[in-house]
Amino acid sequence: MAKKTSAKPETPAGSATPVLLSGGNPQITKGDGDGPVQAYIAAMPGWKSAVGRRLDALIEETVPDVRKAVKWNSPLYGMEGDGWFLGIHCFEKYIKIAFFRGASLDPPPPVSSKTKETRYLHIPENGPLDEARFADWIKQASQLPGERM
Repeated sequence: MAKKTSAKPETPAGSATPVLLSGGNPQITKGDGDGPVQAYIAAMPGWKSAVGRRLDALIEETVPDVRKAVKWNSPLYGMEGDGWFLGIHCFEKYIKIAFFRGASLDPPPPVSSKTKETRYLHIPENGPLDEARFADWIKQASQLPGERM
């Protein structure tokens, strides 16, 4: 009888390299805390890992008591007891930053969403990142009610 296989790709036993899902997004086991987020960042392919480290550092510098987790193969950042304000996801040509209450930010991030409240920032390879603007959005977003997921 043939061995039944899972439709969901998994990291091979003993392998330190996570599977990359479509678009190059790392498949990381969900979990709370900095550890799963750092595992995700380390698994981001190519140039995205260095940008991920910088984004994570800017978030921590701006909101020192930030709560972190990985859910749905994406790092999430939020405030304890107040939900998530930001998520990160890798695509083939860019990193997508989701501000879950981004429509309330001043000015709102540039990319709209199917959901009214969410706004996105796309960071392409060699794309400029206005760190001051990003930090301002993080600060604003962290002070709004977060998304419950």
